[in-house]
Amino acid sequence: MSSLAEKRHSFAHLLAAAVEKMYPGTKNTIGPAIDNGFYYDFEFAPDAKPSDKDFLKIEKEMRKLLPHWKGFEKMVVTAEEARARFAGNPYKLELIEEIANKGEEITLYKSGDFIDLCRGGHAEPKDMDPTSFKLDRIAGAYWRGDESKSMLTRIYGLAFETKSDLDAYEAQIAEAKKRDHKILGPALDLFTFSDLVGAGLPLWTPKGTIVRNLLDQFVWSLRSMREYERVEIPHITKKDLYIKSGHWEKYQNDLFKIKTREGHEFAMKPMNCPHHTQIYDRKQWSYRELPQRYANTTTCYRDEQTGELSGLSRVRAFAQDDAHVFCRMQDVKAEFLKIWDIVHEFYPAFGLDLKVRFSHRDPSTPDKYLGDASRWDVAEGFLKEIIDEKKAEFMDGPGEAAFYGPKLDFMAKDSIGREWQVATIQLDMVMPERFGLTCVNEKGEKEGIVMIHAAIMGSIERFLSLLIEHTGGAFPLWLSPVQVKVVPVRETNEAAASAAGKVLAAAGLRVDTDLGPAGFGKKVREAKDMKVPYTVIIGDKDMEKGVVTLESRDKGKVGEFPIEEVADMLAKESASKAR
Repeated sequence: MSSLAEKRHSFAHLLAAAVEKMYPGTKNTIGPAIDNGFYYDFEFAPDAKPSDKDFLKIEKEMRKLLPHWKGFEKMVVTAEEARARFAGNPYKLELIEEIANKGEEITLYKSGDFIDLCRGGHAEPKDMDPTSFKLDRIAGAYWRGDESKSMLTRIYGLAFETKSDLDAYEAQIAEAKKRDHKILGPALDLFTFSDLVGAGLPLWTPKGTIVRNLLDQFVWSLRSMREYERVEIPHITKKDLYIKSGHWEKYQNDLFKIKTREGHEFAMKPMNCPHHTQIYDRKQWSYRELPQRYANTTTCYRDEQTGELSGLSRVRAFAQDDAHVFCRMQDVKAEFLKIWDIVHEFYPAFGLDLKVRFSHRDPSTPDKYLGDASRWDVAEGFLKEIIDEKKAEFMDGPGEAAFYGPKLDFMAKDSIGREWQVATIQLDMVMPERFGLTCVNEKGEKEGIVMIHAAIMGSIERFLSLLIEHTGGAFPLWLSPVQVKVVPVRETNEAAASAAGKVLAAAGLRVDTDLGPAGFGKKVREAKDMKVPYTVIIGDKDMEKGVVTLESRDKGKVGEFPIEEVADMLAKESASKAR
């Protein structure tokens, strides 16, 4: 039975065959399988470029061709034969030269009358359900991602095992569009972007800042119970720090660089760990004083390409709730367990269930990993023991370890079934060695230490992009920037509404008492549009009874209560962090 990846790749061939027939003179380039389907890049004649309005016609041609495809016939050819076959197509000729220069086998695959240069990996045409694919969108793409090369036309397609799988995916995408944080965030007045400030540099409104601070305080409350200490670091550093840490060699093209008047070169920090090593290195520590646990929520900066930016999920400035533990190897398991517990207290508060991936070495590529193999064995053993002790469902991740140590990566599914990588706990056996970090052990000798990287949210920006879409912007009471909106029915109820708002605020709730000129109906609709968890309504009858009417965003009308009772009820719910 053909795999889904093979089917998706085969549908890319089918798309190219249909385009070749419908648009003579088009130059085909490459067409791989991707996570939800496939794409193919083409160079069309300027007057023959299709749009998404042509998708139905192209799909019809694809379905017309498919029954005539009996298989993918492999043809091994010489470089000369390949060049002759694709004469006039500079993209295929470039690929042929690369394959020939590597001394690799050059293969073509023939299906029906269509022949393409390809390494293989196809489905049996009989396994390709003609109802399980759909052309999705069209975009521009530089040849091989190089901005200095030709701009091509990329046609994306969706492909799944069955039509029902395709329908389910499309329903998920439709729901995701309704929850898109790039639309909901500004609509809920949480953040904004400015052309004058720059792309990828979010600006946080008063409401958005409340949410950010509440999330950060939640993480800190969990860390402070486990003896972490806050530290602060500057936003720039001499490049020497990153040269010594190894980041300069690997990431220098992703850094914002600063030249001083004196000719010194600095960088905006893209990560915090090298700075934290220098806080540890301020003195010689005894083993009795370890572990040292430093926590720091601070903004980092990376020079992402404009085309890669996406709302809050991919930005140039992002705040990490970062922490680093400096400890001996024998402390690693206990420290990982502390962070494990933080992660499993934080994410369930938002209705996010977690799976863990055990990311370890790929034994077939030992040269990818730095450090002593025996220390790797011990470290990986500790992480596997943690998973076993917690009886956790886990995914095995051979080859997913960082070059400096193994890690535990946590995966969460949101409310519409999409999987996100969220928190990660990483053991680093290399950076402490680069910086010569030690402690004095029981024998009075200097002993090398290790460090643990642990960002619970990863970045507040990316976590909020997930959370907005997971909740549809309807945050739990404790996290909502406005928890209660007080609405008088008419002008004669405004004094009572103002007094009720003060009672709620005195109970520690974030209150919006709406005494503006808009009508009652509009004020209530605005509370719903802004996804305020509770609305307190005060009319003449409420005043006569000495009560207010409480309505819930999620449950509708709750009932009539004295305002003091409402304040107590909502304060307790907020304190409990109930979802």
